[in-house]
Amino acid sequence: MQISVAQVKLGIVRTILRLMPLLLMGGLTLATFWLVQKNTPPAANVIERPRLHEPDYSIKNGTLSYLNEQGQTKYRILAKELIHYDDDASIDLMQPRMRLFSPDKAPVTVRAKRGHIDGDLSILDLYDNVEIYRPPQSGSETQKASPYMLAKSSYFQVLINDDIITTDKPVELEQGLSIMQSNEGGVFDNVQQSMQLLGTVKGRIEPAQQGTR
Repeated sequence: MQISVAQVKLGIVRTILRLMPLLLMGGLTLATFWLVQKNTPPAANVIERPRLHEPDYSIKNGTLSYLNEQGQTKYRILAKELIHYDDDASIDLMQPRMRLFSPDKAPVTVRAKRGHIDGDLSILDLYDNVEIYRPPQSGSETQKASPYMLAKSSYFQVLINDDIITTDKPVELEQGLSIMQSNEGGVFDNVQQSMQLLGTVKGRIEPAQQGTR
């Protein structure tokens, strides 16, 4: 049987027509792959390790200072050791001591065995044998004389931006010769340098006088 040139050409055309859909699909696939590769940013050479809550550095006998709008020291925090955490920028404090400064008033001192500052540096939590001490205040034209004040609790929280120290734990308060206990905590206002006790309050109140400590 002889095959003519025309039949061969016809066979080739039919084969091409049958393969045309596959060729088109292959071309589209290659074009799509090229576009994806062109618009995909290069992968990082090193896979980023999840940030764990672990210290990245510590400072012995460190100090943190907070300034007011006039550039004057508003708070100063000292600690035997400051431990900074990488994941949330918070800081643990060992044996912290805080000084609170107010215009025309003696600084208030807060002590504790340990503390923790959040990453925004706006909340300081103090734990274990926490004390707030305000020295005696001399009388002036704008305020009357007042005895020293000492507030003790197992926990106090300093709201740095609000000039407030608060707790929901029992508080013992000394003001000169007066001694009072509260079972539901209290609030210290650093602007007024006064302590408000909450819940049931018991104790004794002596006549106001400028005590010493």
